[in-house]
Amino acid sequence: MHHETDPRLLRAFVTVAEELHFTRAAGRLFVAQQALSRDIRRLEREWGTALFDRSTRHVALTREGERLLPHARRVLAAYDGLGAAVAAGGDRPLVVDVAARVATGQRVLDEARLIAPELEFVARYHSGLARAAAEIADGRLDVSFGRVAGLAPAVRAGLAHRLIRFERVAVLLPGDHRLAALPRVPLAELAGETLYAAAGNEETTEWTDYARSLFAGRGIHLAPPFPKIEGEAEFGRVVRRQGWSVLASTEFVGVPGMVLRPLVEPVPLSPVSMVWRRGPHHPGLDALTAAARDLGGRGSWLERPAGSWLPEADQGLYASAGS
Repeated sequence: MHHETDPRLLRAFVTVAEELHFTRAAGRLFVAQQALSRDIRRLEREWGTALFDRSTRHVALTREGERLLPHARRVLAAYDGLGAAVAAGGDRPLVVDVAARVATGQRVLDEARLIAPELEFVARYHSGLARAAAEIADGRLDVSFGRVAGLAPAVRAGLAHRLIRFERVAVLLPGDHRLAALPRVPLAELAGETLYAAAGNEETTEWTDYARSLFAGRGIHLAPPFPKIEGEAEFGRVVRRQGWSVLASTEFVGVPGMVLRPLVEPVPLSPVSMVWRRGPHHPGLDALTAAARDLGGRGSWLERPAGSWLPEADQGLYASAGS
């Protein structure tokens, strides 16, 4: 057996073992499925044993794969802990993905910079907690914000997270839409409509999952998969050209020619958590946590209005939060 196995190969093995599906595992790791298959074959050659029984319809761990999986997890945890310990030393900047300049994460980051001006926070603007979670786990990112209930349980278990806000959900409508004149849009009015909710973008699957839960049984259709849209200007161009309405939150970028209207009857809530990697503590995390707590207290961020709505997965996760 090879005694200097690349941690990347170990991560590939553990991820496939958790998903038992190469396409989903590749999506979690943000690699091509063929590259992931090559990594698994390489690891099997190095270790001299088959790790998976696989066919076109079925993936299962072999007996040797089951035996080696807990050892691989322990090695990865130690490797990640070492990386986090090294990274936590000195005055290392904290890399924080806030998704967009008008998002809850940006407000938390701005407040943290006021609370701890001696610390360096580097902001990044890549929407999608599914991608961010993989990067946090790999040590390429420190903090992100989003809906953790939409992550796979195995991914969520490896991260620390703290609920900071229930955002109100809204719909972004073309200015000439039949509902654009309403100050608030009852959900029933969207029956028969097709809304874009990032289907096809593997980096933000937690939002598409939220939309499916919200639309179920209400006659609202999810727009078909579309390639990831990069940047606010390009997003505006694409949605106008496609003629889409968009499922969003009230904390959303302005798009020329479109109007943002909160949804009511019931009021759908989108839980936003701060998410980071378990392990050695960076002082910037304390500043971000304090900032979220202060903003949440002033803005009643954790209040849940009577008759509000959450997906079942979120209800279970946040049963004790809010009123």
